[in-house]
Amino acid sequence: MASLHESNTFMAKICPVTKRTSLVGGGYSNRTRATQFNPIGKTRRYVNLQAKKIYIPELKKSIRLVLSTRAIKTINKNGAYATLKKAGVI
Repeated sequence: MASLHESNTFMAKICPVTKRTSLVGGGYSNRTRATQFNPIGKTRRYVNLQAKKIYIPELKKSIRLVLSTRAIKTINKNGAYATLKKAGVI
């Protein structure tokens, strides 16, 4: 897992471009809890992260990143250099 990132340190499951991370969801409503006992079945919903190798023509090099699918769409729309520069990745 560490080889997927620029540095050799372990990183959390967070997208470096969109700053998206996991959320907790799936609890019961208060009405359901009042009528009968239900354990709160909270589940963690993770972001859809993909390991990608992106070529940046302005720098004439490729970098490996773990990005969310929304960040990949943003890079396709706005360009790799502009998107990664704005996010502070490069």
